[in-house]
Amino acid sequence: MTERAGAIEYVDVEGGRIAYEVTGDGPLVVFSPGMGDIRSTYRFLAPLIVAAGYRVACADLRGHGDSTTGWDSYTRTDTAGDLVAIVRALGGPAVIVGQSFSGGAATIAAATNPTVVTAIVEIDPFTHSPEFSAAALLRNAPYRRGAFRLGRFLLTGRVSAWSSYLESAYSGRTPADWDGWLPVLHANLSEPGRVAAVREMAMAKPSDAAAKLADVQCPTLVIMGADDADFVDPESEAATIVDLLPAGLGSYRMIEHAGHYPHAQYPHEVAQALLPFLAEHHRA
Repeated sequence: MTERAGAIEYVDVEGGRIAYEVTGDGPLVVFSPGMGDIRSTYRFLAPLIVAAGYRVACADLRGHGDSTTGWDSYTRTDTAGDLVAIVRALGGPAVIVGQSFSGGAATIAAATNPTVVTAIVEIDPFTHSPEFSAAALLRNAPYRRGAFRLGRFLLTGRVSAWSSYLESAYSGRTPADWDGWLPVLHANLSEPGRVAAVREMAMAKPSDAAAKLADVQCPTLVIMGADDADFVDPESEAATIVDLLPAGLGSYRMIEHAGHYPHAQYPHEVAQALLPFLAEHHRA
């Protein structure tokens, strides 16, 4: 098998260009990050999927990474269209893997393009608005701390405030290359228009994704960090998303000790959950 080397490629969609990088040969899997992140968030997981015989495309969200800024809109529906455009450019069909904000986008892409998207994987997704009691919130100090730090970023737009939020989101378990990787993320977020894109995405409610959960027609796997401080009860959130899908299409896996970014914290454990799902449900 000849492996295709990664290089930045672009797809033009209305309003700008979306950057992505492709590695490997085989059935197509498209990875999309959460808001405020860049495609190298999958730097540990993607090689494991390529080594298993898949062609992996890691995308940058609009306004992030090497994608252009200045878009009129930054909703999950917009991102769904961007991801479908990548799948079509690469010949499709594909499994779409979306983390956080992109989990909702994967839902919409699957519901609206069933012949292009054969299955979806949602990693710690914001696919609908979680419900929780005031008592549960009072008991959950990590959630309160993370919400405060995220709110401070939204208020100030300071990159340092985003880094403070990430400390909570990673639950104190950052990758070994963190000290070298975080400055790369800082540099990208410091470019004109990047923080504005993150703030717009943060304000975009996931109601568009929630409305499409019942319309998904393909197998769906939710992978959730057991210690994800972005949710009052991570496992309950994963189970709720599965329950909102058509019967029999959804399942979830918890990654012990992981925060909001299990693919970067525990890539081998995520791969162990992801690869059997791909083998069973990818239709090349």
